[in-house]
Amino acid sequence: MTSQTRTAITTGDGVRIVYRFDGDENKPVLLLSNSIGTDLHMWDGQVSALTEHFRLLRYDARGHGASDVPSGPYSLDRLGRDVVELLDALGLQRVHVLGLSLGGIVAQWLGIHVPERVDRLVLSNTAAYLGPANQWDRPIAELLEASDMQVTAERFLHNWFPARMLQGDDEVVEGFRRTLLATQREGVAGSWAAVRDYDLRRTATLIHNPTLVIAGEHDTVTSADHGKELAATVPGARFTVLPTVHMANVEAQAEFVDAVVAFLTEQS
Repeated sequence: MTSQTRTAITTGDGVRIVYRFDGDENKPVLLLSNSIGTDLHMWDGQVSALTEHFRLLRYDARGHGASDVPSGPYSLDRLGRDVVELLDALGLQRVHVLGLSLGGIVAQWLGIHVPERVDRLVLSNTAAYLGPANQWDRPIAELLEASDMQVTAERFLHNWFPARMLQGDDEVVEGFRRTLLATQREGVAGSWAAVRDYDLRRTATLIHNPTLVIAGEHDTVTSADHGKELAATVPGARFTVLPTVHMANVEAQAEFVDAVVAFLTEQS
């Protein structure tokens, strides 16, 4: 039986978080966590292949998509607890977790703070630290002063995809552009604050769930070196580099899915 439901929970601090299931209820659950400026549709291209093996749980992080957009800075602790509250509400004790970019930071938090809720971790195009913190203050202020998301959207797209995908009218890129332009500035600024304030370089050593780190060879947001450093920090983590920029799941879809499925289904 395949379920394709989309509904919401309300967190302890009163924020509505929208989520969706795809796939057979009898398969292991794989939670997907998104980057800043995207919603649960950032995984649309991978749903068909991943549901062959997993029941997918996707959600719009606070400040994004159809979820609520509280104003003010967000914290990594709050973003992580949103996921824990989602799992609690759904009665899910233990899931695989795949996070990309900020989603990968949230996934690290889960491995550090609630390892008993996580089976295996895939940390894609992410880092344990993206400091120094003060580099984020001006972009946050400028975004909140801007009249819309136009400038930030183009900057994100330039950092996410290779030039060949940005030339012309690539349907996938256009989808991400529409999502960015529809995202409220407060959601991006609040999430940037979480990135500004986090540092997991020491605590990531506490992750003992089986972990795969995926990096993009040409990623300028979270570099391949960031990925290599993270993999060296997490005990026993595996490391793989794909020939991509930041959105490895989109740019190298087949290779990305193959790496994720092979790791998550491997017999221990």
